[in-house]
Amino acid sequence: MSIFFHEQLHRTPALMAQLRDVPVTVCGVGALGANITENLARSGFGKLVTIDRDRIEERNLSTQPYYRSDVGAYKAKILTNTIYRALGVAVDGRSKELTSANVAQLLAGSGIVIDTFDNSTSRQVVKDYCTNANIPCLHVGLASDYAEVIWNEIYRVPSPANDDVCDYPLARNLVMLAVAVACEVIVTFVATGNKESFTVTLGDFAVKPFDNF
Repeated sequence: MSIFFHEQLHRTPALMAQLRDVPVTVCGVGALGANITENLARSGFGKLVTIDRDRIEERNLSTQPYYRSDVGAYKAKILTNTIYRALGVAVDGRSKELTSANVAQLLAGSGIVIDTFDNSTSRQVVKDYCTNANIPCLHVGLASDYAEVIWNEIYRVPSPANDDVCDYPLARNLVMLAVAVACEVIVTFVATGNKESFTVTLGDFAVKPFDNF
């Protein structure tokens, strides 16, 4: 029996084949990116690349799929190992900082890019490159009890004033809700070509379309 048995019942064989073959690059494997990568792998995506320079800290463990024994190791490396052990899916984990100097190299070959970086500088680099290279790019971000899942065409990079990545509230349930929405948005795009953007609020469990052309 296939490890994707339940997904195959929910999707069509043709769509499962598409998911397996589309190359997806996830930028940032923190709370959003790590869970998105794992969720995509468990949904049948077979060509995944992750980019993140950071190491695992103890404060990451409540919202990210890492273990206490992983603290101090590179996130991209550990996530690659975890997903391979679980599913036999080989993720290309790159423990590198994405910059304007190497973005073309790191995102080369991407069919879809998912930006979950926690700083405006990196988000801007991803947005600009994907715009110029005409690569579909989905930006996923969090703030307090609010999350956004927005395609590149209508995305606005937030102000650097909100870039304090060390001291902010973060609810696991909001993370997982945003991850579920983002992953279904990606599956829908692969299946239909439609780019759907959403806002998510935890307090009222509201998932609403975001249209800002």
